[in-house]
Amino acid sequence: MEKHRCGWCLGDPLYEAYHDNEWGVPVKDDATLFEFLVLETFQAGLSWITILRKRENFRKAFDQFDYKKIANYSQTKIDILLQDSGIIRNKLKVNATVSNAQAFMEIQKEFGSFRNYIWGFVNGKPIKNKWVNYKDAPATTTLSDTICKDLKKRGFKFVGSTVIYAHMQATGMVNDHETNCFRYHEV
Repeated sequence: MEKHRCGWCLGDPLYEAYHDNEWGVPVKDDATLFEFLVLETFQAGLSWITILRKRENFRKAFDQFDYKKIANYSQTKIDILLQDSGIIRNKLKVNATVSNAQAFMEIQKEFGSFRNYIWGFVNGKPIKNKWVNYKDAPATTTLSDTICKDLKKRGFKFVGSTVIYAHMQATGMVNDHETNCFRYHEV
């Protein structure tokens, strides 16, 4: 018997594997939360499958998403990234990744971890929505608006409400799997 999956991932093995194994699973590890923040930032204006296909290239280019290293990137390193055809070569997004790494570490200092900060918005517990069709899920919510505003106040860039809601979905802060998806009850 074939598993029922959310409609957005159907037809591409990479998309389906991401859906089955990662999307919506609660992430409590700062390194992984940062990785998703970087990927969601680069996804702005593009399709998620484009980012997934380039994920390993991003991982190599950005030192395995090591935010401590990224926070100290020199202009030379940024220039090298802007020549890397394996990633999205958007100057504003590359620069935002560096400044976001710095702001990320400031949040860690203040809250003990980025996890404590970001999961505090949902009291440490995922919001479980009940979408029958993935198309009914919103692109933004009042909560993603609030988080977005707070992150921007803390110096983050390219973290609009849509990016933040996608981050919340990816990292399991919200469960937006379709109710008949086999992952809905698993995550």
